[in-house]
Amino acid sequence: MCEGEKKKDSSSGALYCVNLALRIVVLGLAVAAAALMATASQCTIFLYYGGPLHTITYKDFGPFVYLVVASSIGAFMEAIAIFLTICKKKDGTPAKVLLPLLDAAVPVLLYSATAAAFAAGDMSYCAVGKRVGVCTTAAAGNFCNQVHIAMYVSLAAGVALLVAEIVKHWPDSGKKKEGGGGGCGSDSDSDKSTPCHHGCHSKH
Repeated sequence: MCEGEKKKDSSSGALYCVNLALRIVVLGLAVAAAALMATASQCTIFLYYGGPLHTITYKDFGPFVYLVVASSIGAFMEAIAIFLTICKKKDGTPAKVLLPLLDAAVPVLLYSATAAAFAAGDMSYCAVGKRVGVCTTAAAGNFCNQVHIAMYVSLAAGVALLVAEIVKHWPDSGKKKEGGGGGCGSDSDSDKSTPCHHGCHSKH
């Protein structure tokens, strides 16, 4: 009986650690996506039909601006969620209220931003009454490459977030309630060992 409970505790603790690690990965990827997209600028486009030079930036495309804003906000919210996950107490009402809200808001931001960015993949803009494809013009390679890298990094953040949610709601981790998530060195391990300790020595 004792060994069975210890295995359940260790399994729940491992799932908690995996979920926490994935949350940190999501945070890093969201920040990276926003930074890559925000710095994808200062690229001079030479128009084939003799039009004036045009410096293209991510700000010329609404979906890319949304990706920067949404990823930044999502990263900030994910940082708060990580803090609450690590530092919350068993009866921490703020954590119990905020965590579900954050867990619902972050995926919406990341998924919608990624979808919008991919939908605008055929980047073009109007110049001199004509529509010009950014990635088909000269000197656009660096800008297009960086934008697409940011899009795939944002997609990776969404995938990591999905895996984190799956791990969080895994059957074994569901028994671990909102308490402290104690697998990674938290003091909730000692609390969970009490029933087992009592059961082991009650017959002596």
